Amino acid sequence: MRKPAGLAKPGTKRRITLDDWQLVGLSLPTLLWYLAICYIPMFGIVIAFKNYKVAPGQGFLYSLFVNSKWVGLKNFEFLFRLPTWKNVFANTIGYNIVFIVLGVIIPVALAILISQMYSKRLAKTCQTAMFFPHFISWVVVSYFVYAFLATDRGLLNNLRMGMGESKILWYQTPQYWPYILVFMQLWKTTGYSMVVYLAAISGLDQEMYEAALIDGATKFQQARYITLPLLRPIISIMFILAMGKIFNSDFGLFYRIPRDSGSLVSVTQTIDVYIYKALMNENNINYSSAAALFQSVLGCITILISNLVVKKIDPESGLF
Repeated sequence: MRKPAGLAKPGTKRRITLDDWQLVGLSLPTLLWYLAICYIPMFGIVIAFKNYKVAPGQGFLYSLFVNSKWVGLKNFEFLFRLPTWKNVFANTIGYNIVFIVLGVIIPVALAILISQMYSKRLAKTCQTAMFFPHFISWVVVSYFVYAFLATDRGLLNNLRMGMGESKILWYQTPQYWPYILVFMQLWKTTGYSMVVYLAAISGLDQEMYEAALIDGATKFQQARYITLPLLRPIISIMFILAMGKIFNSDFGLFYRIPRDSGSLVSVTQTIDVYIYKALMNENNINYSSAAALFQSVLGCITILISNLVVKKIDPESGLF
């Protein structure tokens, strides 16, 4: 019997084969892309610890390493300078927790429902309709939202006036906006997540469903005892990746949709919105670098913790 290529006896040195070089060649473009786009620019985190000043007539490296003084952690202080910084962090984390929980439950449920449709054409139509909002910019979405919520000509206020009720000043009433923001986030992102789960469902072994059908299992029982357990690894991976962004927020959602209304600051201002407004007022890139590094470090920590927790619950469902 011929020994498979690439295998060597225990204790012997493995030789590089032609297959190895082919795999290296295939991965080389991706490796170079990550080096050029992701890793080489990482030296820019030095700005977070310096008072960056441009040296006239000199290049960026000279300005960064020669003309800029080290300030330690001073640039990070502006994140906690705002009197309401606790509310900013609470908004960011609170909204993301809701997005993560609903971003798992709703897409999984929709993916299971669409996979059970008998009409494949109808299933494709529903899938496309749910996926389409992912490609629409928040700037465009904000105009649609304004068409519904405008005080004088908004559709919702016109309906309320037609029913004899008073108008609602949507952009001056904070109590409605947590629900509006959650709805808009789910409307825009559910389709993308649903496609991921739907692709995973389409790859499941259909013989298990046939056996369950012979045993008299209902569609609900098939989803509970077959689909959901088999989707557990991909659900765990999506959950861990989402936890890595718990200290980040979608700037377009929290800035463009409320139209930067000052009356809604208490429920719409997140870390990213606060950083943007601080930069507009002070025009200091040191602050943005410090904030980005702060969010990245916390995101890395949350990914590691989330992966550890998932591995403790199910050793086969971790990301790494």
